[in-house]
Amino acid sequence: MKSAVENLNPTRVRLTVEVPFEELKDSLDAAYKKINQQVTVKGFRKGKIPARVIDQRFGRGAVLEEAVNDALPKFYTAAVNEAELSVLGQPEVDITELKDGETLNFTAEVDIRPVIEIPDYSGIEVEVDAVEVTDEDVEKSVQQLRERFASTSPVERAAEDGDVVTIDLEAKVDGEVLADGIAKGVSYTIGSGELLEGIDDAVKGLEAGAEATFTSELKGGSAAGKEAEVTVKVTQVAARELPELDDDFAQLASEFDTLDELKADSRKRLENMKQFDQATQAQERVLDKLLELVEVPVPEKLLEDEINTRKHNLEHHQLGQMGLTLDKYLEIQGKTAEEFDTETREAAVKGIKTQFVLDELVKQEKLNVNQDELTEHLMRRAASSGMSPDQFAQAVVEQGQVPLLVGEVARGKALAVVVEAATVKDTNGEIIDLEDEEDEAAAESTEGAEAEAAAETAETEEKPEA
Repeated sequence: MKSAVENLNPTRVRLTVEVPFEELKDSLDAAYKKINQQVTVKGFRKGKIPARVIDQRFGRGAVLEEAVNDALPKFYTAAVNEAELSVLGQPEVDITELKDGETLNFTAEVDIRPVIEIPDYSGIEVEVDAVEVTDEDVEKSVQQLRERFASTSPVERAAEDGDVVTIDLEAKVDGEVLADGIAKGVSYTIGSGELLEGIDDAVKGLEAGAEATFTSELKGGSAAGKEAEVTVKVTQVAARELPELDDDFAQLASEFDTLDELKADSRKRLENMKQFDQATQAQERVLDKLLELVEVPVPEKLLEDEINTRKHNLEHHQLGQMGLTLDKYLEIQGKTAEEFDTETREAAVKGIKTQFVLDELVKQEKLNVNQDELTEHLMRRAASSGMSPDQFAQAVVEQGQVPLLVGEVARGKALAVVVEAATVKDTNGEIIDLEDEEDEAAAESTEGAEAEAAAETAETEEKPEA
């Protein structure tokens, strides 16, 4: 076999492969054997039909077609390996010449990873928000905890903001009660915004036993997105009573003995949260600066596939679960279809560039992933997916996605290397040491939709068929 490579552009090549006919022998033998098992010829036992008889009865062309289909992936892979190409996606194969007994010639056009030069990134400087926890932040945190320990008691008066009402609901569309439009005994806190738009105004001022009717757009169910006439009946009004903010509350709601200790712990927790947010912000801004320094050509076919994947996932998974159409989603977001397409394309380009650049850094810095790092990453991904670690690990193995997880961890480590070399200052001008938060924040930055979807597409190598 002889092969040659022609660079069509920085991200696409054409392989020209010439295969002497004798190298097709194994595939020809396999083709005759396969056809032997599929056909019957009077006078011959199944599987024992001579090759010349198969040629006479079914045509040599059928045998050659079967043999070429078997041989193409092998010779294509050999040519790729010989040229040391890092291919992306499925090749476009064209058989240019097939002469029985002489030669098989074909071409294969395929996208490849571009050659990337990583410049000196030690001069990167970014600014992030300062970590500041105010007394107001602490009071708000304690108040939220206080809300969780609120109690309710029925009252004989009209419902007010903050009350918990028990209600029955009935929804009609075009005058017909929906099959899934009846709900009884629903508990709702007025002002929480957790149910239908307009329900707060409808129930405020109603006492137990009273009802009201209002119009609202349904958020889910069989008539999601449609305007419905909703009748709401209040069966009970209950007032919420908040516990006193004192040492007794601290002992009830936490492991602390005093309210001052509880507030101090709340402040520390808020500081930790803001420090993590600060680290994540630093990762994102350093990554943006790094991408500005590197010229990264993006394969058009890969980009097209990535854009289509993002749109499909949004429309058929995320929005589908919320009972929204893409048009309704764009209306809510206040975006035009053109703006959505532009944003999706920009995000896809950034995701692909991120993966290419960080993968190159992994090679350049000779970064490896050990078992402990992979396990920690798997635990974090399992938690975000709502699955147990064992369930998530099993799914990853069954779907053959272990290399994808390894890639995510490696890219996180690569980004951490760049952040360590960068200068990060907060809005007060203080230089920030992100060592404690660096690894976890880097993993979060590189396992988002941009990098993951691009990685899944870019790491798929398909085999050709004639």
